[in-house]
Amino acid sequence: MNKLDSVIHGDCLDIVATMPENSIDLIYLDPPFFTQKTQQLTTRDGTKTFSYNDLWSCHKEYAEFLFVRLMGLKRVLSDTGSLFVHCDRNASHIIRMILDSIFGMEQFRSEIIWTYKRWSNAKKGLLASHQTLYFYSKTDDFKFNTLYTDYSESTNIDQILQKRIRNKQGKSVYARNETGEIILDNAKNGVPLSDVWDIPYLNPKAKERVGYPTQKPIALLERVLAIASNEGDIVLDPFCGSGTTLVAAKLNNRRYIGIDESADAVELSKQRLESPIKTESELLKKGRQSYSTADKDALKLLKGIELQPVHRNKGVDAILKTQYLGTPVLVRMQKKNESLTEAAYLLSTAAKKRGSIKSFLIKTQEDFFIENEMPNNVEIVESIPYKINNAIKFIQ
Repeated sequence: MNKLDSVIHGDCLDIVATMPENSIDLIYLDPPFFTQKTQQLTTRDGTKTFSYNDLWSCHKEYAEFLFVRLMGLKRVLSDTGSLFVHCDRNASHIIRMILDSIFGMEQFRSEIIWTYKRWSNAKKGLLASHQTLYFYSKTDDFKFNTLYTDYSESTNIDQILQKRIRNKQGKSVYARNETGEIILDNAKNGVPLSDVWDIPYLNPKAKERVGYPTQKPIALLERVLAIASNEGDIVLDPFCGSGTTLVAAKLNNRRYIGIDESADAVELSKQRLESPIKTESELLKKGRQSYSTADKDALKLLKGIELQPVHRNKGVDAILKTQYLGTPVLVRMQKKNESLTEAAYLLSTAAKKRGSIKSFLIKTQEDFFIENEMPNNVEIVESIPYKINNAIKFIQ
């Protein structure tokens, strides 16, 4: 077998033919897109120009090119492995038919839409702001790691906490016991990742950009690796280009093999692997929560704690992802100009309604209260800023 953690110069058709059957855990390929253009881009410093031809005499020539290579890739893919083919609108219809023919329609897993914001242009028509990844497995016994995202801002607290069932009419409803009381669900990690991925396109000033045409962001490939492979698995990219797949594999403890017909691309990939650079996306860091109605001050105080922010609820700011005796743990912060007693009452009411027997109220300001008058399902916790400000008073 070819050496692991290597980048090979040549046609993947010939090189893959030398590999043993069932030897690769994950394959990602970003083949030519049938754009009928010469793809070209110059590095930021202007010292190097990378280019390749995406020119074909007809659809049939393009389809035959892909078909024979995908057949070889299926042979080396392990029985628990998956394949992701990246494409855009120019040839997605051709690629889908080829994949169905080779892998079978029953092994189609997802049509992933990678969506991103693009700069506007003067071209008539809708602005292209997505590409497609076709996800196929070799068998039904494929590796898959479920990833979770936060609930949307429109999700209310009952949707997070309460169990749902199907009624006699097959409609999804909240579960209740014989006396009509709510039935709480188990602790939830969030919403399983969907097939629409909002990952920023590489902007011209991104540190990881190397000036290679059609370069993809590392964050996109890390998402693919996360759901369809584990540490130590072997990842193959037969059209590796600038080596983004290989860099993502290296950064995430996967073994890798890259192949490309361009000697310049091979050299560039090797250089990137020597000193991997990944751009941190502010959009991915902040997420859609930057548009949410959750109390941002409360979330700042709770930073570092595994929790689910709550929107549109005056009694609760967050729910801990860890439960207490099988019931949810609710958290609320004392608001500015709000008495601790008032805050405790709002939290206690919300906790009783949701079946919570343990909740925390974060004290943020000086306030007199009688301990035994506090609701017994609410525990007072002093915030760090409050403690420091209090300590400074005594020093002075």
